[in-house]
Amino acid sequence: MLVVVTGVSGTGKTTLGLGLSQALGIPFLDADDFHPPANIEKMSSGEPLTDADRQPWLASLAAKLLEMEGKGGAVLACSALKNAYREQLQVSESLRWIHLVGDRDLIWQRMLARQNHYMKARLLDSQLAIWEQPRVGHLVAISGTPAQVLEVSLHYLKMQDMKMNMGVIGMGVMGKSLALNLAENGVSVSLYNRFVAGKEEGIAQKVLLENPEFTQMAAFEDLAAFVASLATPRRILMMIPAGAAIDAQLDALIPILEKDDLVIDGGNSFYLDSDRRVNRLKEVGMHFLPMGVSGGEEGARKGPSIMPGGNAEGYAMVADFLGRISAKDKDGKPCVTYVGPGGSGHFIKMVHNSIEYGEMQVLAELVHFLRFGFGCTAAQVSAILSDWGKGELKSFLLEITADLLLFKEGGELLLDKILDQAGQKGTGAWSLTTALEYGIPYSPLAEAVNARGVSGEKAMRLSFSKTFQHEFQKVEGSLEAWLPKIKEAYALARIINHEVGFRLMKMVSDTKGWGLNFNEIARIWTNGCIIRSGLMERISANYADQVAFFEIPGVKEQVISGRKALAELVGLGVTNGFALPVMSAGINYLLGRITADSSASVIQAQRDYFGAHTYQRKDDPSGKFYHTQWTNS
Repeated sequence: MLVVVTGVSGTGKTTLGLGLSQALGIPFLDADDFHPPANIEKMSSGEPLTDADRQPWLASLAAKLLEMEGKGGAVLACSALKNAYREQLQVSESLRWIHLVGDRDLIWQRMLARQNHYMKARLLDSQLAIWEQPRVGHLVAISGTPAQVLEVSLHYLKMQDMKMNMGVIGMGVMGKSLALNLAENGVSVSLYNRFVAGKEEGIAQKVLLENPEFTQMAAFEDLAAFVASLATPRRILMMIPAGAAIDAQLDALIPILEKDDLVIDGGNSFYLDSDRRVNRLKEVGMHFLPMGVSGGEEGARKGPSIMPGGNAEGYAMVADFLGRISAKDKDGKPCVTYVGPGGSGHFIKMVHNSIEYGEMQVLAELVHFLRFGFGCTAAQVSAILSDWGKGELKSFLLEITADLLLFKEGGELLLDKILDQAGQKGTGAWSLTTALEYGIPYSPLAEAVNARGVSGEKAMRLSFSKTFQHEFQKVEGSLEAWLPKIKEAYALARIINHEVGFRLMKMVSDTKGWGLNFNEIARIWTNGCIIRSGLMERISANYADQVAFFEIPGVKEQVISGRKALAELVGLGVTNGFALPVMSAGINYLLGRITADSSASVIQAQRDYFGAHTYQRKDDPSGKFYHTQWTNS
């Protein structure tokens, strides 16, 4: 074995090198002993070495390493501050790198304490300025005791001879959190993040440095080395942006993977793109799982809801690992299930997000109306929501909304300092276009997407508010009298949002032959995900293919009792100048769904009048189409 311990002067290279030499039973070499006299003279006088000064020294070190490899190996302590120096010393694929890093003040104190060393303490800053983030190897913090640093280093060297259970590509918030979740649950993990000079350097290494307690992890910036570190068949989770980046990463991976390897896309990809990628990997004998993951950063780290689709064989390869890291339902069962073939996992995550949009918008509408229509303080609104959250209306979004209404910055409510322009990443809009494609009414959740778009036109809204002299009107009547109705209206608006989403899922599942299990989908959404709630628990317990969503026990009664309250609240809000787009669309959608004789007969007559599009008649059950000559001309 060849091991090179690097770091600026004062990090403890010699101490660690001697410890490794003794533990591994191989000789120790100190690079300082190989400096020519001219270099030692310069450093003793406090003059930094140039690259030209280092070249003969590095060449002699490289030759010595090759010599020692033939004799069984060695440990070399060498500053090797730049990647170019390290590349010159990389004389063998078996060579391992350990890079010692630490706080400048700690290193400075150590250097001041050294006696009779030619490397002067004042040269530390010049070394730190030269030092480059390593592209290969393992970063070890020097803040621990020498024994602890030695233990971490020996564990790293041991891990280099092992193959990891999982690989995670992309060390953004979600990728890093899922990787740490895997490691904490006993899954050895290789981490990979691309190298982009000046932008993304040492990202995966940084995760190891910040989490030294997780010793079953390795970090890479070289894709081929990352793939080689994995046990076969390989299991790789990509946590990178949707779109072209996914295809580009697959282009790089497929040539260096093998038959039966598995690639998982854990981002928010469009489900039709995922359909295509499943087929692409199938053609080369590999598995692809388009996998929805919900729960945000905290969920990914502590237990998300996980929605894998794609190849059932591929899911079987990671079912145990995913079960370990997922949230658990009220019965302790993992909030993960094999959703179905193709892009179905990403499809239901897309619908999940559109329901999420609707739930967030309804709460935003209510908070705004309560504060500026009923004159409630933020604390009063928080108390109302918190009280609702103790019963059947409990939900994660309700809980966090109550919390944020109490958060202050400098003694002032932070909410009132946040610019009222809502962002979005695309999944809501994808749901809307899919609903249009399949002819599914989607107006409540579509209005949640549209509301974010309207909010983005801040300058126009400011201008129009002056042009039309728009102001909110204070509601006449007491909050106490309205509050039971507001609660009923909120409960029904949420039911409508969920019905719209589940109806789209059922239509697409039936059309594509996916055979989605909606009880199971609802179950994995009862914990870990953003839309987890008491309502989702009720859906999971009672929904079945043969039961219409609005007729689920407990839901049907709220539809009957709540529709008048929702209609009255929408009327009150709009009358007093408040936009309530999702609640308004919700009551109109519901009334349209439960109306036996609708206004659509007028539409059909109009279409036939101007375009001879024909119509069917109520008094002819045969389904025959008719056309009328509506005028004599």
